[in-house]
Amino acid sequence: MLSLQCLPPFFISVPNRSTNSCSTAPLRATSDFAASPSTPISRRLILLRHAHSSWDDISLRDHDRPLTKTGQADAAKVAQILSSLGWLPQLILSSDATRTRETLKSMQAQVDEFMEANVHFIPSFYSIAAMDGQTAEHLQNIISKYSTPDISTIMCMGHNKGWEEAASMLSGASVKLKTCNAALLQAFGNSWEEAFALSGPGGWKLEGLVAPDSSICV
Repeated sequence: MLSLQCLPPFFISVPNRSTNSCSTAPLRATSDFAASPSTPISRRLILLRHAHSSWDDISLRDHDRPLTKTGQADAAKVAQILSSLGWLPQLILSSDATRTRETLKSMQAQVDEFMEANVHFIPSFYSIAAMDGQTAEHLQNIISKYSTPDISTIMCMGHNKGWEEAASMLSGASVKLKTCNAALLQAFGNSWEEAFALSGPGGWKLEGLVAPDSSICV
């Protein structure tokens, strides 16, 4: 595990409930867990809200709004931070909205490994995020549909309010996700279905929050 001193400058670590000091960084790689038949495997879930989008063209549907230049730059920064932390997804499940597609495009342009991930655009990610309290269960269903046991890290890209609600519901913490913020969650299971079943609501560990413009440790 990384020590706090090794953290790159944009990582917000999660507070230890029993102390005022900062927690350590997220676990860097699945090799940190020597899996055996009796040892559940680490499952790491990145919940990323899209980067900042433009409202300049009022003729566009909300679904079709593009990123701003700031949004493009922020997406590239977050990709680099995730790479530095070793949180590189093997599977990416994304809303099909223009702003999430362009967020991913900027991340792929910055870090080659994001090009290597298997990507699926999920139209329902756009609509479900607007529905109260339904996103976490929907994410679980979609992840179970597209994942395989060999995949250890998945990134889901979408929208508020659903992404904040899902991160909060899964972790049991109050999570706020500004544009291009990511919640890093971890659970254990021999499959993703088992990880969800064993952890239940509130049982995923919130390893940290990643933002493009913050050096705050809380």
